Amino acid sequence: MSEFKDMNVKDLVEKERQLREDLFRTRFKLATGDLEDTSAINKMKKDIARIKTVLSQRMAESAEQ
Repeated sequence: MSEFKDMNVKDLVEKERQLREDLFRTRFKLATGDLEDTSAINKMKKDIARIKTVLSQRMAESAEQ
């Protein structure tokens, strides 16, 4: 999570978009039977959740000021 805390908002949004695309492709590979590392799906989902957490924390901080 610390890697995401060091990123700015623009980079976080871009990383989230990229992870969502990768997650879509990975799910498609799972459905077709081409996926070897099934834990990759959970890792991507957790990274997306971490990014959303950092973004919401930053929104809360900016709302307080």
